Amino acid sequence: MTLSGRSFDPTKPQGSATGPVVDYSLARRSTLQALRGGRLATTDVCDAHPELLRAGKNIGDEVAAPCPVCSHETLRWVRYVYGDELKHNSGRVVYPAEWLGELVTEYDQFICYVVEVCTDCSWNHLVRSYVTGRKFAPRPSLRERKRQG
Repeated sequence: MTLSGRSFDPTKPQGSATGPVVDYSLARRSTLQALRGGRLATTDVCDAHPELLRAGKNIGDEVAAPCPVCSHETLRWVRYVYGDELKHNSGRVVYPAEWLGELVTEYDQFICYVVEVCTDCSWNHLVRSYVTGRKFAPRPSLRERKRQG
C-alpha cells in the first residue's frame, strides 16, 4: 500500500491524543536545496539560538539520521509546548517525554512544536507541530459507554 503523501499512516490507529498536525518536511527540503544551490549561506540556516543548542545537547532526543548540513551524528529533536491555558508552562521544553502525557491529561488544548537541531553546526528547523490536549483524547465507543452505565 502506498501512502498518498500524508505524514501519517492511515492504516494505523493514532496512539496519542492529537488534533491537526503540520509537517514541515517540504519547507525543510526547500531550505536544504536553496543552501546546496547557493541561494542561502550556511550562516542563514546554521543559526540556532544558544538555548536551543543547550536543550538539544543535554535533553534532546537523538535522531538516527546525520545532520543534513555537516553530516555529523549530532542531530537532536527538542519539543516545546505553547498555549494560553498552559500559563507558566507555555514556551517550555518538554522533558522528560512523559511530561507531555501529563500535560495532555491536564489541559484541554495546546500546541507542541518539534524542532531539529545539530549541536555541532547549529542547523535547526521546525520538523512538525500539532495540537493536542484532553479535547483530542480518544472517546469511548458507544458500546463502552453503554456498558459503563
